[in-house]
Amino acid sequence: MSELSESIRKSFQEGDDIRDAGLTAPEDIKRFDDILYGSDTKWQLLDVYRPSASEGRKLPVIVSVHGGAWVYGDKERYQYYCMSLAQHGFAVVNFTYRLAPEYKFPSQLEDTNSVFAWVLEHAEEYEFDTRYIFAVGDSAGAHLLSLYSAICTNEEYAKNYDLQIPKGFVPTAIALNCGIYNMDDAEKREEFTFSIMEDLLPKQGTPEELKLVSPERYVTAHFPPTYLMTASGDFLKKHTPYMAERLTEQEVEFEYHFYGNSEKVLGHVFHVNMKLEDAVRCNKEECEFFKKYMNEKDSCKET
Repeated sequence: MSELSESIRKSFQEGDDIRDAGLTAPEDIKRFDDILYGSDTKWQLLDVYRPSASEGRKLPVIVSVHGGAWVYGDKERYQYYCMSLAQHGFAVVNFTYRLAPEYKFPSQLEDTNSVFAWVLEHAEEYEFDTRYIFAVGDSAGAHLLSLYSAICTNEEYAKNYDLQIPKGFVPTAIALNCGIYNMDDAEKREEFTFSIMEDLLPKQGTPEELKLVSPERYVTAHFPPTYLMTASGDFLKKHTPYMAERLTEQEVEFEYHFYGNSEKVLGHVFHVNMKLEDAVRCNKEECEFFKKYMNEKDSCKET
């Protein structure tokens, strides 16, 4: 493991410990914890959160792909954020995936795909309404989610992977928060994230690998509707306009949201800090964005 990745794990953990200190699980949420979705009992685990009052009713699903620079993070670090999403009337699936450098790319995408397949396979048991499967991802999680969405909607790009995507599956809509979407364009590349590619990618970041992991390149008109978010203090904020431009070129329906300003600086992935009013507002707005696509589908069926 590189010194950079070691430093990330240490500093990110310290920051998350401070962020989540004193938080407890909401009383109105029912949890199903530590469910195995693969064969690895350390890495391939997930939780399901549902509003307690929703028993006996199928709910739309949100799958959360956590951030952490591809080398850090797990479902425990995202539990409070994910439970807050569940309070908006969703069943939320919060999972841990295999991290670099212990596991090289595309292990993280393989796990993401396994979780979506698990949701479809266990819909009756956990009362999932599989007509509406949404997803959120932030930072490295936004990168992975956008790559996965491209695989689901771009047949040529999907040929680069040995993934068995559930037949016909595409997320109903997604939210990409404070993400990075281009690795191979020198003008768009961030040196911080570029350096981590040595730990993530099997060949340590060849030009071919960097092109392969640049989701902006592979967006087509079939890409799912997207809530695109960044913030005033997000060190990756320059990437969001590039993604917005690509979505516009491909005529993908999306909303572009910028939170904070020069006087009220909101940092990278501020939305997972449940002590911030702005995080609560952002997450509510993302859930409202998802519900819009439920209402549109229902309206089409009625007519």
